[in-house]
Amino acid sequence: MSIIEKVRKGNTSSGIAALGNAFLAGIKGIAAAFSGNGSMFASSMHSLADAVNQGFVFFGSVLAEFPPSKRFPSGFGRVINIFCMVAVIVVTVMAYETILKGWHLFQDPEESDGLLLNFIVLLASLIIDGLILFKAMREIRSESKTDESSNVITAAFKNVRKASPATRLVFYEDLVATSGALLAMIGIVLSQFFGILQADGLISMLIGCLMLFVAFRVGYDNMIGLIGVSAPAEVQDKLTTILLDHEDVVDIHRIRIVQEGRLYHVEGTVELKKGLSLAKADDIKFELSDTLLRQSEVADVLLGIIEDDGEKSWEEKGKKRNIPKTEE
Repeated sequence: MSIIEKVRKGNTSSGIAALGNAFLAGIKGIAAAFSGNGSMFASSMHSLADAVNQGFVFFGSVLAEFPPSKRFPSGFGRVINIFCMVAVIVVTVMAYETILKGWHLFQDPEESDGLLLNFIVLLASLIIDGLILFKAMREIRSESKTDESSNVITAAFKNVRKASPATRLVFYEDLVATSGALLAMIGIVLSQFFGILQADGLISMLIGCLMLFVAFRVGYDNMIGLIGVSAPAEVQDKLTTILLDHEDVVDIHRIRIVQEGRLYHVEGTVELKKGLSLAKADDIKFELSDTLLRQSEVADVLLGIIEDDGEKSWEEKGKKRNIPKTEE
């Protein structure tokens, strides 16, 4: 696979978002320098943080798509979680700087100029961040395999946890970025039209707090991703149903489905009907493994087989009953 093909496999939402926010950070920084407006400075810092983060995340998403190697047999799925954690550090530092700037402006408010320039820049930010946010929402709907006819906004908020780490980060960051642009507009109106100069600093601190929320939310999601989190109930139900639907499978003795990036690793043992020959049981094992591997969300399968032990270990809908095995 060529370098270009690997780059194309990267998370498109984060790549587009990185370019869009880099452009926004530049024009917002120029507007903040000319006007001296604190809300605009806070918004430019937010866009800069987003651009750096999403660039990191896009690069990480490209690496995460690399196939397993002899040295790294489990693949590179969790690389994206590491890059997202780096992004969290960047957001936290930018949030601190934004809150600090806002506090200074709140204590010692200053009049700012360039109302028209600020509004034009913030309107551009609202449009660009809004389009990026909508793109991320569509990615969430696609990655969570939600019905394409469903409302994209509702589907995104309901299924954001099922999306890949990169898409989640873009969604959260641009949700706050869009809100931040609106808040910055409010801050400019309050300070320049109503003479409430402290509003500039207050809005800056509020934007900084929203950035901290993004850092916490994304940090938490990727921390559990690095540890290794179990698959959502829907994925577990789907994969266990595939196993149980086979005519020779009686029960699932045990199973573990671990999420890594946006893919899943399946490890388990199924119980087959009594009396099957070793050759037949072996064929069934390979057939089941092959069926699971054909699912787009499954990265690898390690499946064992045993004869039916006469005890029910797995309920419908893939819920473990945790029935203790009695010793003979």
